[in-house]
This record gives sequence, structure tokens and C-alpha cells, in this order.
Amino acid sequence: MEKLEDQLITVRDWLRWAVSRFNEAGLFFGHGCDNAYDEAVWLILHGLSLPLDRLEPFLDARLTRAERQTLSNLLERRIGQRVPTAYLTREAWLGEFRFYVDERVIVPRSYFAELLEEGLHPWLDDPLEIGTALDLCTGSGCLAILMAHAFQNAAIDGVDLSPEALAVARRNVAEYGLEEQVRLVRSDVFDGLEGYRYDLIISNPPYVTTGAMEAIPAEYLHEPSLALVAGSDGLDVVRRILAQGAEHLTPGGLLLVEVGHNAHLVEEAWPQVPFTWIDAPSGESKIFLMSREELLEHFA
Repeated sequence: MEKLEDQLITVRDWLRWAVSRFNEAGLFFGHGCDNAYDEAVWLILHGLSLPLDRLEPFLDARLTRAERQTLSNLLERRIGQRVPTAYLTREAWLGEFRFYVDERVIVPRSYFAELLEEGLHPWLDDPLEIGTALDLCTGSGCLAILMAHAFQNAAIDGVDLSPEALAVARRNVAEYGLEEQVRLVRSDVFDGLEGYRYDLIISNPPYVTTGAMEAIPAEYLHEPSLALVAGSDGLDVVRRILAQGAEHLTPGGLLLVEVGHNAHLVEEAWPQVPFTWIDAPSGESKIFLMSREELLEHFA
């Protein structure tokens, strides 16, 4: 039987084949793209070391046998093993920011990325007034890096329990030349931050429920479970953040926590608390905001 790499000759051939197979295989797209076409373009252009924003000039280019073998191997891993494209390419994007990723960290995805583009306006009047900020559960360091760009006068701490994740974060911080502004700390939530207080704390913590993990698409099983699962209601880490958050905020400081689709679980767990929910361009009520004073009132 003729091998795949002998049948598909041009970039156009490989792209058509990949889109068809992605759809046929029922792949899940939740790690940077939301459809088969965009993900196939990303994977093919990366595999050929071509610019990710220049497809048209190369569509009818004939590929060498070595290039075709490279694409065959990449596409087989994406289809057969359900490996997210971000892990195959070793990169993920939040807006214009590129980050190195591998299986030691979850693939960056956060509603915070959109909000940080505007310096958390209107919840913060002046980003330049933020002197200290914390990214709790930093993973790859992506949000700490975005915070460093948004709050240029701030000393940023990025905290994670996983030493493997922090190794990836160090690589990303170094690639952006932010070693003087971003400090990475190994800590189990706030346990290693005694005495530290911040004007702003953001967190995109683990919040997947144990029930949801049983039905989660196979692509997510390549990610570290430590960064995903947080108990039966997904709120194990959120509880610790709320209980300890006030003692790590300066007067007037703000805490923002992303919980994805679990807003209803948060409100069910604390029905007496008037949470302020923030809308991002791509999602409503995915992040809640609380001031230090509100934390003292409801969780002290």
C-alpha cells in the first residue's frame, strides 16, 4: 500500500487531509484553537518551520520526503494519541505573547489574558500604581509575564507548588528578559509567602471537579492533573485562597480568581457572600473580584 507521505505532496494536500482527519476523529479543540482548520494550519506551518501568519504563499509548495515524514509523525500523534498541538509544537499563545510549554504545565488559557491587555480597567484606575502583584498558581509563568507588561512599576511574584512547572516558568521569564521584575517561588498556595503582601493578587487555580475529570476530553489527560483537579466541587484551592487572601493583601488590595464555568458552584458554596463577577470579551462570569476589606468581612 502506498504510504501517506507518498500520496500527499503539497502543503495544500496535507492541510486538506489533516482537516478531514481531525474532523473524522472527533478531536477536541481547547488548547489554543477552536476548530480543525486553524489547528491543522498551526501544526503544519510549525512542522515546516514556516511563519504562522503566512499560509497562502506556501500552499502549492512541494514538500521533501523528510518534510512529509515530519508532518506524518506530528499528525499521527495529534490524531492517534490526542496530544494537544501546543505540546507538539512546544508553544502556546495568549494574544501576541508566545510561551514555551511542555507536559510539565497545562497549556496556557485564561480569561485574565484579555483583561490584562487593558490593565484590568475599570477595576484598577492606574496600572502604574500597582507596586506589588502576585500570580498564584502560575504554571508556565504566562500570567506573571503578562502582569509584568501590564504593571510596569510592579514587582511580580509567580507562585506554584510544582517544581517542574516552575522550571518551565523560569524559561519563559528568561525569554522575556524579566528576571529582575518577576520572582518565581515554590509554595503551596500561600504557605511559602509568610509576611508578603500585595496590591493585587490574581489566580487561575485548579478548579476541575472530580466528576468532570471522568468525562473530560482525552486531550486534557496529557496535562498534569495537579494543575486541573481540585476536589469534588472543584473549590479545594479556592477555599484556601479565600481563607488566607486578606492577610496577603495591602489595604485596598484586590483579589481576582478565575473559576471558569464554576460560578454557580462558588455561589452555592458561599450563598451569603456578594461576589463581584467580571466579564471578559470571550466569557461572562468566569472571574470573581474581592477587595481585602470584603475578604476580612466574609472570610476572616
